[in-house]
Amino acid sequence: MASSDLEQLCSHINEKIGNIKKTLSLRNCGQEPTLKTILNKIGDEIIVVNELLNKLELEIQYQEQTNNSLKELFECLEEDYKDVEHLKENIPPHLPQVTVTQNFVNGSDLDPEEPVKVEKAAPTKKPSKEQKNVKEMPFITSDEFNGIPAYMKSRLTYCQINDVIKEINKVVVSKYKILHQPKKSMSSVARNLYHRFIDEETKETKGHYFVVEADIKEFTALKVDKRFHVILNILRHCRRLSEVRGGGLTRYVIT
Repeated sequence: MASSDLEQLCSHINEKIGNIKKTLSLRNCGQEPTLKTILNKIGDEIIVVNELLNKLELEIQYQEQTNNSLKELFECLEEDYKDVEHLKENIPPHLPQVTVTQNFVNGSDLDPEEPVKVEKAAPTKKPSKEQKNVKEMPFITSDEFNGIPAYMKSRLTYCQINDVIKEINKVVVSKYKILHQPKKSMSSVARNLYHRFIDEETKETKGHYFVVEADIKEFTALKVDKRFHVILNILRHCRRLSEVRGGGLTRYVIT
């Protein structure tokens, strides 16, 4: 046997012997009353540390979920802010406007006992048919969202459902803007859409606002897929719309 092999064998045996000595030493330590008390305290502290680590892990998971919820809330608020800005920039002209007199601007000239004079603007013209108010679908509230069965909403979020409602409302406004528009001012495309809208009406939909899948595809970029129909089912559950079927067509009526 080569000397190098013999040295490796001796080193291996010595290492085993050292491990055995350490094991025997630790076993003897456990038998001594003073050391046994210390070991028990160390064991108890290890259990406490383990429980703290478990709580810390749960807290981290909760914070991650909260962070994701806040991100979704931020996206919703950002969309709402854009909508508010759009409304601010597109105030309907038929709404009454109020102008303040010069006396109101110069505060030093005001008589504290004299009421402030407010002048109303001249009445605007009667709104035309295309400015007629259109019924839109109200957004889902957080309480309603929490009340939706888990099997129904699956992984859908509060914002995703309201985003679809927003798109459906755009479709309703676009569709009925054409229906309320004077025929003489219609383009050929609008006229074709107008006739399709009229043909799709039934006795059940008379006096109600409704859309069909063709309207969704015409006025939005929404995909009319399985996920879209799941959201429609949720909207039916929340009584935001109802279905009227007939002639091979499903009409989604705003309720």
